[in-house]
Amino acid sequence: MEVYHGIDKFKKIAYPVVTTGTFDGVHLGHMTIINRLKEVAKNQQGETVLLTFFPHPRMVLQEDNDLQLLNTMEEKIGLLEKAGIDHLIIHPFTKEFSRLTSLEFVRDLMVNKIGTKRLVIGYDHHFGRNREGSFEHLMEFGPLYGFDVEEIPAQDIDNVNVSSTKIRKSLLEGDLKTANEYLTHPFSISGKIVSGAQNGRKLGFPTANIEVIERYKLIPAYGIYAVKVQIDQQIFNGMLNIGVRPTIADADGKPTIEVNIFDFNKDIYGKQISVQLIDRIRAEEKFPSLDDLVNQMHLDKLRTIAILEK
Repeated sequence: MEVYHGIDKFKKIAYPVVTTGTFDGVHLGHMTIINRLKEVAKNQQGETVLLTFFPHPRMVLQEDNDLQLLNTMEEKIGLLEKAGIDHLIIHPFTKEFSRLTSLEFVRDLMVNKIGTKRLVIGYDHHFGRNREGSFEHLMEFGPLYGFDVEEIPAQDIDNVNVSSTKIRKSLLEGDLKTANEYLTHPFSISGKIVSGAQNGRKLGFPTANIEVIERYKLIPAYGIYAVKVQIDQQIFNGMLNIGVRPTIADADGKPTIEVNIFDFNKDIYGKQISVQLIDRIRAEEKFPSLDDLVNQMHLDKLRTIAILEK
């Protein structure tokens, strides 16, 4: 997959089959659009092009908005590449850009910059200043500028009945099973391994502390999770804790993300790490003593191993 940071860097191709949107999560609903995009491209001997934006429009237009996203941009790039997109354009979203009319958006970007031959969009898609553009506008613009338009039927979208908002809600409520079903892939958290208080090591469960730099990245409900861990292109099993460590006496009350990697003993400070959340073991809780906490952690590990072995 070719990635272009800005539409001006895109090099025109013979037959672009295009879609556009934020695609946060690259979930089941998005895959309905992507699969149709790929089907059309194959039939027309064309190439798929996905135009997305960063920052998310709501971050720019509603500056006090505390929107949390399912993916960092790097995570989204990985998911779209796995989905089979040929060309990904990541265009900066600014207040100036938001003032483009629907006509300017289509004429200047979709036609002059990309050379769109076929446009595939989701049901009730809107674009341009104040979201004025609609499918009806595209049907008018298509014959004028030489491209065809296809809208995914409402029935197809309704049958999927998935949205990024629903997935965010599920994750914040600790319903990882529903979120992962909607995503069709495990929700992941990526970041850098930083030093911590070494409490896990003292309890016999050494952990790697994960620092997520992107403040907009959604972090799921506090609790213990069974995870797959990727470091240096290698995959390990582990269990992840998200929370404030209420049983630890010297805990400062700040939430942390810590992973205990099974059968692993290497110095990995400063390395990049990615964890895929497979299942939620339990909610975070305060135990009467450290011994009770350690006993529970042993039970958590046994349950995690059983889940990951499936």
